[in-house]
Amino acid sequence: MSNKFGIKQVVAIGIGTALFVVLTTVAIPLGFIPNTALQPRMAILAFLSAVFGPLTGAVIGLLGHALGDALFYGSVWWSWVFPEAVVGIGVGLFAKRFAVEEGGFNTTKNIILFNIVQIAANAVAWILCAPVLDILVYAEPADKVFLQGVFAWLGNIIIIGILGTLLLVGYSSIRGKSSSLKKED
Repeated sequence: MSNKFGIKQVVAIGIGTALFVVLTTVAIPLGFIPNTALQPRMAILAFLSAVFGPLTGAVIGLLGHALGDALFYGSVWWSWVFPEAVVGIGVGLFAKRFAVEEGGFNTTKNIILFNIVQIAANAVAWILCAPVLDILVYAEPADKVFLQGVFAWLGNIIIIGILGTLLLVGYSSIRGKSSSLKKED
C-alpha cells in the first residue's frame, strides 16, 4: 500500500462497494438479537482496507452500507453506516504493517496483528459508535442497542477472523510471487 491515492484505490472502491452491496443480501441472522446477522461483506471490507488503506476502506464501508440499505431495505440506517467506515479506517491504518502487497502477510505475527486490529476496530465501531449513534439519532433504547452492538462485534470478528484472514493469506501469497517480476529495460 502506498500513501498515494490513485487509480488502484478508485478501482478498489468501485469493486469493493459493488461487492459490499451485493453481499448485503448474504446474511445469517442471529435470531435472538433483532436486526443483527453474520455478514461476509465485512471480510471484503477488512480485506480491501488491509490492502489499500484507511481512505479506501472508509469509502467502501460508507458507500457499500448506505447503498445496500437503500437498495434492499428502502432506507439507510446511518448509525450503522458510519461504524463500517470506522472498521475500514481502523484496519486500513495498519495496511503497511500487514505487508500484504509484499507477500509478507503469511507470517503468524502479521496474522495475529491483523486480527488484534480488526477486533479493536470492530469494538470501537460496534460496541461504542453504533449504539451511541442509535441512541442520539434514533432515540433507541440503550439496552437494546448495546446488546445489538456486542453481537454485531462478535459476528464481525468471527467473519473477518476467518474469511478476511483467508482472503489476505491467499492474496498475499499470490502478490508475493508476482511481485518478484521486474520490468526489463
